Order: sequence, then structure tokens, then C-alpha cells
Amino acid sequence: MENFIKKINLNIILIAILAFLLGWQSGQRKVELKWLNYQPTVSIENKQPPQNINLDFKLFWDTWNLLSRSYIDKKALDPTKMFYGAISGMVASLGDPYTFFLPPDVQKSSKEELDGAFEGVGIQLGFNKDKRLVVIAPLLGTPAEKAGIKPQDMIVKIKDKDTTNISLPEAVSLIRGPKGTEVNLTILREGEQDSRTFTLKRDTILIKSVEVSFKSTNSGKNMAVVKLTRFGERTQEEWAEAVSQVLSKEAWGVVLDLRNNPGGYLEGAVFIASEFLSGGDVVLQENSLGDRVPFKVNRAGKLTKIPLVVLINKGSASASEIVAGALQDKKRAKLVGEKSFGKGTIQEAEDLPGGTGIHITVAKWLTPEGRWVNDTEGLEPDVKIEMDKEDNTKDLQLDKALELLE
Repeated sequence: MENFIKKINLNIILIAILAFLLGWQSGQRKVELKWLNYQPTVSIENKQPPQNINLDFKLFWDTWNLLSRSYIDKKALDPTKMFYGAISGMVASLGDPYTFFLPPDVQKSSKEELDGAFEGVGIQLGFNKDKRLVVIAPLLGTPAEKAGIKPQDMIVKIKDKDTTNISLPEAVSLIRGPKGTEVNLTILREGEQDSRTFTLKRDTILIKSVEVSFKSTNSGKNMAVVKLTRFGERTQEEWAEAVSQVLSKEAWGVVLDLRNNPGGYLEGAVFIASEFLSGGDVVLQENSLGDRVPFKVNRAGKLTKIPLVVLINKGSASASEIVAGALQDKKRAKLVGEKSFGKGTIQEAEDLPGGTGIHITVAKWLTPEGRWVNDTEGLEPDVKIEMDKEDNTKDLQLDKALELLE
């Protein structure tokens, strides 16, 4: 009888264990099915491609759904980020580092910069001929300029992130940040084998486009030095004020300092060049078919007769090269300094829905004589003068410009 009871108890225990295992497996299966069928909560509209595109988008949505079901970290499945990432990848597939998509936060920063104020370290970024991230120019008076960052410095790492194949918006996003915080940049300088690390403290960057000062030469002539740092939203207003000072001080000549000017609006370049030219082409815009559209002098300049010398260096790019190239081609001014950066393409900035944006390379620009700076990797100065690397207090390029004017 006792053995019989023991057998019953054992059977009950086995049944309980079996029930538990079946229940556990059933629960596991429900969990697996739950994750298998997981979809981010999102309403998707307009899934059809444009009618003139013969492309099956099934692969895209199959991949989207596969990620949604199978990816281990479900919290990382942010539909908006996935959507923006897909667009960014599409734009990046063109292989042009100056054509890129901007998510809302980067689009906001881009507009702030052109407006003349943002928080960061004050570096204008670009790419060299090998498509590596480089400094076009550090902005005057910013943490980057004070720390000794120079034009053409290759940025190898931002924090711990290698910059190989990095996009311009991503690089900008990593470098910018709240005032008072720090960012480490690993720099490889031209002619050096070893990299160096700069720790830069971010600050509020207030950019004044135009600054004017006056120099008296040995013979007593009064020369105006007009430094143009960029072509932004406020440039025309600030430029008009500077020209008024030049005229009121009855300057004998003008040094137009375009060193470390990374560029900006094409219209701004035409506006500035028109101050010194009495007529003709300022720049030629060439589209993908080879058609050229000239942008001509568009106003009556007030400094068309005054003696003029232009300063350029490796940090002079884009719109500043347009101005320098036009004045050189028209024999209006000599270029003094070092070879310019060599960015000969034109980008249009478009606002897109949801606070996003896109910069698209729409054409290349040529000097009035048809020169393309990408072919020559920059404008050659008429008088080549390198800065004194051992004595930063001397400005040999400005001294030469004043000498030529006198």
C-alpha cells in the first residue's frame, strides 16, 4: 500500500513538471511569435516610387520588415531615424561629399551658421582630392584658430570616431555641441608623419563677415585692409558699412583679405566682385550638359578705380575663389599669398518637409576665362608669399600687398 501511494505521488510530480514544461514552452513560443511579428508603431504613406522609375521597392520594404522582426535591440528601431538614414544613404551613393541630406537638427545648425551664430569650435570643413575630411579654414578668433588649427589639416578622428568615409553633416554634428563642453580632434598636418590631438572647448561662435582697418605706408599713404571672412546672410549689410569707411577715410588703395574665407552664397560673391569691376562676367555656371550661364556685374560699384590687391591662401575656397578668380582674370588686381583651396562646385540648399534639408551640387563654376579650380587644385597667386612659420607676429603676405599698392 505504501509503495502504491509513492507511485501515485511520483506520477503527480511528473505530471506537474510536464505541465510546467509545456506551459513554459508555450509561453516562450508566444514571446518568440511576439518578437517575430514585431513592427515599430508607425504609419507609412506614399510607399510607391515615382512613376518614371522602373524599380521594385519590394527589397526595401522586405529589409525594413526583416530588421523590425529580427534585430535584437528593439529600442533602437526608431522609424524616423531609419527613414532619414535611408535618405542619407541614397544621397551619399552619388559619391559627392558636398551633396548631402540634413536631418532637422543638422539643418537647424546649418542655417544658424549662415546667420552668423552657433555653438562649436569655429571650423569650416571640407574634403581634399582623396575625399578625406580636412579643415578649409578656422574662423578668426574662434577656439580652433586660437588652438593652432590650420587650413588643410586632415581630421583623422573626431573623439574616437575614425573619419574615413564620414559625411559632412555627421562630422559637423560630432564637432558642434553646447558651449563649455570639449571635443578632441586628431589632426594629421601636411608634411608631418605623426598625428596630433587638439582638445578644443566649444564656445558661442559669432561671425562678423567684414572687418576693416587702415595702414599707413612708409610714404604716408593711407591703405584700407578689408578682411572678408565669409559670404553669409549679413555680409552685404556689413560690406556696405566697410565701403563707407574706406571712402570716408579717402584710402589710397585697398587690400581685400580673403584668406581663410571658406565661401558661402554665390550671390554674395557676385555682389562683392561687382564692387570692384565696372562690367562683364564675374563667374560662369556650367551644368551637367556643358551649358554655361554667365553671372555678370550686377550693380554700380564704388571702388572700381581704386588700386587693389587680393590676399588668398589654402583656406580661401568656393565663393572667395570666385571673387579672386574674377579679379585676376579681369586684370583688376594681383593675387598675393598661397594657392587657394580649389572648390569649384556650386551647391543649392533646399528646405524639405519636417525641418529637414538637402544640399545638392547643381553645377560647377568657372572663372570668366573658363578656368575650373578643381582642375588646377586652386588659384595660383600672382605673387607667391608664404607666411613665416617661426614668427606669427609677422604678416609677410599683407606686407607684400601694401608694398605692391604703394
